[in-house]
Amino acid sequence: MRDSEANSKPWDSNLITREYFDSLLLEMRHIDAVIPSTKLELYGETFDTPIMMAALSHLNNVCENGMVEMAKGAHDANAVNWAGMGDEAEISAITATGARTINIIKPYVDNEYIFRRIEHAERCGVLALGMDVDHSFGGNGKYDVVLGEEMKVKSQVELKEFIKSTKLPFIIKGVLSEQDAYKALEVGAKGIVVSHHHGIMNYAVPPLYILPGIAKVINRQIPIFVDCGIMSGMDVFKALALGADAVCAGRVIMEPLKKNGSMGVKDQIIQMTEELAGVMARTCSPDLRHIDPSVIHHRNW
Repeated sequence: MRDSEANSKPWDSNLITREYFDSLLLEMRHIDAVIPSTKLELYGETFDTPIMMAALSHLNNVCENGMVEMAKGAHDANAVNWAGMGDEAEISAITATGARTINIIKPYVDNEYIFRRIEHAERCGVLALGMDVDHSFGGNGKYDVVLGEEMKVKSQVELKEFIKSTKLPFIIKGVLSEQDAYKALEVGAKGIVVSHHHGIMNYAVPPLYILPGIAKVINRQIPIFVDCGIMSGMDVFKALALGADAVCAGRVIMEPLKKNGSMGVKDQIIQMTEELAGVMARTCSPDLRHIDPSVIHHRNW
């Protein structure tokens, strides 16, 4: 972070997150290294990369049919696609591309509506689904309102009901504490996303800062995903080294999507995956499951 940025926005969680990424240094380990594999095994399926699309929404301002184009790009790169807030027709169009998609549903105040969205996602053949619990509150301490839709915090009892209503893996997005990681396991979640939702709260801890503690809680029982600020293959490697199974990339694909649609998305995923493989090769990391966290060192943190 530049001094001018730090002084003008010391509260900005995205700048804090970027600073933490850049504070992490890597050893090089060449002896006995091999050509690495970036294959991801997830929910019984195999993908070419741990770089997944973020749970974005409403991308028509980026390019025509932006969400569908993003899904096509993920499909062509054999990567996992995620989809956030969107109507049922859009989710149907996204999954019709063949992209293996994880649908994240908002914590709407109306639980019956949530159950209907879960049923629709199942009919569309999504890979998994879940909820971004960090959209429960607004900055004023009242329940959040997203595009006119009122949200409401969900209890562990309610989350268990959502999870029991589907045979698909249910993911809880917006975990940024060991406490919520414990609760995610207790309710039966099949995955979590460590995230501050692109700075939804000021002074939020960087996901990678708290990730090792959360990884100890989860203890490889369910997949851990990370988003917020993933901009390169190097960022991906650091997240994997500290305990993530895969990452979600969002804003880094916006410009490629705008310029070249699905092809731009595909190319960006492939480029970042190649960068990841380069770092893995130079750190004696043969595959995603065997990245030694001791390769990471902290600078001035």
